[in-house]
Amino acid sequence: MATDPWLGRDPQGCAGVDEVGRGALFGPVFAAAVVLPRGSIAPLLELGLTDSKALTARRRAALVPAIRQWAHAWALGQASAAEIDRFGIRTATELAMLRALQKLPASPELVLVDGVLPLRRWRGAQSTLVRGDRLCAAIAAASVIAKEARDQLVRELAGRYPGYGLERHVGYGTARHRTALLDQGATPLHRRSFLGRLLD
Repeated sequence: MATDPWLGRDPQGCAGVDEVGRGALFGPVFAAAVVLPRGSIAPLLELGLTDSKALTARRRAALVPAIRQWAHAWALGQASAAEIDRFGIRTATELAMLRALQKLPASPELVLVDGVLPLRRWRGAQSTLVRGDRLCAAIAAASVIAKEARDQLVRELAGRYPGYGLERHVGYGTARHRTALLDQGATPLHRRSFLGRLLD
């Protein structure tokens, strides 16, 4: 992790934000905002906290209760497939992040955003951090919380939309998913703007 991703501020006044599901063909994009007290960072790192993509599903699931226990605050936000189709994925991702930040009990004095693109509608101080989910514990915690929440939702939706394999690929464009789309067509929760010529 970076030595001071909080830029000299108290981590408890800062929120890390990250999104998941950006590249999926189905379902919403999720974001989480997490505020970690300084004393929680070392224990969470010792438990293996890092970028959610570098963790097994079992390790991610085990980290969620620890993050919730140690965090000063955390919140989730999402933007629907319809919003992704209407506004584009970047704007929809920003909406999900803003919704997560707005659910925090207090507005953070600094928002730490994973990646290179700033959160355009956020009026407070912010800092972008490339590979932030590996360099900042709060962003890593946000990535884990968001990933687990989105995967759980899509697996629940698999019962409503059988035959697509959602319980396995959680909405990403695997060969099985694309074949199912050709055979069954798109559901109301598929991102039609992502399907391109697949269903033409």
